[in-house]
Amino acid sequence: MNSKKINIVTLGCSKNVVDSEKLLKQLYAGGYEVIHNANENMAGTVIINTCGFINDAKEESVDTILRFVKAQKSGKICNLYVMGCLSERYADALKHEIPEVKKYFGVSNMNDILAELGVNVRKDLLTDRTISGPGHYAYLKISEGCNRTCAFCAIPAIRGKYISRSIEDLVKEASKLAAIGVKEIILIAQDLSYYGLDLYKKQALADLIKELLKISAFEWIRMHYLYPANFPMDLIPLIRDNPRICRYIDVPIQHITDNMLGLMKRSHNRKETIAILNTLRDNIPGAFLRTTLIAGHPGESEEDFIEMKNFIAEFRFERLGVFAYSHEEDTFSYIQYEDDVPDDVKVSRVDELMEIQQNISAQMNEYAVGKIFKVIIDRREGEYFIGRTEFDSPEVDQEVLIPTEFNLKPGNFHDILITKSTEFDLYGKPVI
Repeated sequence: MNSKKINIVTLGCSKNVVDSEKLLKQLYAGGYEVIHNANENMAGTVIINTCGFINDAKEESVDTILRFVKAQKSGKICNLYVMGCLSERYADALKHEIPEVKKYFGVSNMNDILAELGVNVRKDLLTDRTISGPGHYAYLKISEGCNRTCAFCAIPAIRGKYISRSIEDLVKEASKLAAIGVKEIILIAQDLSYYGLDLYKKQALADLIKELLKISAFEWIRMHYLYPANFPMDLIPLIRDNPRICRYIDVPIQHITDNMLGLMKRSHNRKETIAILNTLRDNIPGAFLRTTLIAGHPGESEEDFIEMKNFIAEFRFERLGVFAYSHEEDTFSYIQYEDDVPDDVKVSRVDELMEIQQNISAQMNEYAVGKIFKVIIDRREGEYFIGRTEFDSPEVDQEVLIPTEFNLKPGNFHDILITKSTEFDLYGKPVI
């Protein structure tokens, strides 16, 4: 067994992916052989980067830890470490319940992990990463933490207050990603809209994107999680006038009734929410709007739910995700409210909303048949190459399937004629 070989297993969101990639780079520079998301018998040391956001994610993290504990007991691995949000949030309980883990680390503890493994931090590599995905797209985490006080969210308690990274640092990191072949850069943060307020005393997301547009290797610049309140309005002409910025606008509204937005401690009401959504639709022709919703938050009446259903059916978001409310410790909702919507009702409401969205998506995809889209090819899978339009983000949105007879190459862009559609996928062939 190779004790100098480390397997980093990443769970949860794209922000965790970035954390793992930075750790991979430092470990490699420190003389380790590093692999990512490999099987139990592939490395002598395993580091699990956990998610602790909602119940399903916590269960997956615990199950993964236990799987590698079993591998350790059977002699497949020597050392097991756990890092990330779950261990930040539940360190004492984890140490008690799963003592087989050699050491637990929280978030933002890369230096401590490296010290444990006998590696000195390479400060010259702090803007470097070892990409764990396909290589033609990468995430750029522009900040850490969050200053919002949403009642249901544990992120501020886990990751702390909002800290923007400097434009200079981000451009340096982005340039290095471009140099190793990244063609699509995806900006991520808990809240992109807030970027710059702590560092520059003004919203500076548009300023950052203007600098990223100077990096010609990026054919697509994509943004995730633009909080609807205090939306950075200078983004609108920037998106409208620059074809390299994806017309994919991710604005998580979570609900639409004033009652629920108030209980959720969101900073926007129904009228303000609809106003910003309509402004985006009216001023960026062809933009696809994506949102997320929470069903079953404490206090959600049948009337609240019906109003949300009606709004979703009428507004017709191009992309939409729905989560069942998770009653999370240390959140305002957990402390102040009773979890009064039964689990079966939560699941039923999620299903009803997704059925509405399925019909909307099916109709929109039918309109796409016969049209040509610029598509990036992500991978080959069975009889198809799998790609995406600018209106779809990796792993969370729909895909374009192209038969392998056309012999395309992952990482390349192609003009694809859409020949067939389903509710959540498109089929096509290259325009030759």
